[in-house]
Amino acid sequence: MAHQGHADALIVGGGPAGLSAAIYLARYGRSVLVFDRDHGRSTHHQVNRNYLGFVDGIAAIDLREIGRRQLLRYPRAAVVHHLVDHVRRDEDGTFTAHAQGHTWTGAVLVLATGVVDHYPHFRDWETYVGTSMFWCITCDGYENRGKDVLVVGHTDIAAVEALQLHSLTDRVRLLTNSHTSSISEKYGRRLAGANIPVIHDRIASAVGEGGRLEQIVTAGGLTLPLEALFSIQGATPEARLAHELGVTTSRIGYIAVDTEQKTNVPGVYAAGDITALHSHQVSAAVHEGAQAASAANYYLYPPELKVQ
Repeated sequence: MAHQGHADALIVGGGPAGLSAAIYLARYGRSVLVFDRDHGRSTHHQVNRNYLGFVDGIAAIDLREIGRRQLLRYPRAAVVHHLVDHVRRDEDGTFTAHAQGHTWTGAVLVLATGVVDHYPHFRDWETYVGTSMFWCITCDGYENRGKDVLVVGHTDIAAVEALQLHSLTDRVRLLTNSHTSSISEKYGRRLAGANIPVIHDRIASAVGEGGRLEQIVTAGGLTLPLEALFSIQGATPEARLAHELGVTTSRIGYIAVDTEQKTNVPGVYAAGDITALHSHQVSAAVHEGAQAASAANYYLYPPELKVQ
């Protein structure tokens, strides 16, 4: 392993949470290293229209690029395009990150690793994400009002999403896309009462062009025209590094933090979708990144600069 240097703060994840934390720490005068794989929700073709200050919305990819340019104006900040495959906390409290044959050390660690969404997989599925295939009614429900919407999922959570979307459009169907369905009788009745058809079948293929879905073809031979697909098949937190460090996570894998984004391990903070502390929104991620950075900066002060 070739050691590449030391920074006050190591930040794993270059999305809105990680970049926010990095900018705040850089402005505190700290040296910062961000590990970014160009991976995650903010790398899809998503336009964020909820974030204050962008009248016409801003593409998540563009927000990342603006944030990165903003960060790199600070001379003690850098971005490394490596996958961190291992992190350890040494006896002196220093963190060592291993990435693709190299190591870096840092005094604090911010985990902003996000989640992996479980989208339905069919040919070229990634080209539709953020344009006509979505996961969040808060982010994209308004733009799809009145449209022909297909909700994909086999749980009560998917049923609730379909019922909520029904307040924006009366053309909603639910496709389980599963061999089994976990939708309870109660929510089955509610779907029926709202005239939302439930189709128990799996996706075989999709027809579309330029990121716009036109049809879903099922394994059972059905052709379902649509204008938007909302995938409610869940997400998995990217918490592998947290587990290595002994960081406490919830039953479903999200990192447990307090309101300052502190974990149970001294010097380790977490921000963004990986925490599920707030709703999975860009505004929440930016806020949590700022909180994590401020707490980490205070942790780095010597005792004479802290309130005793």
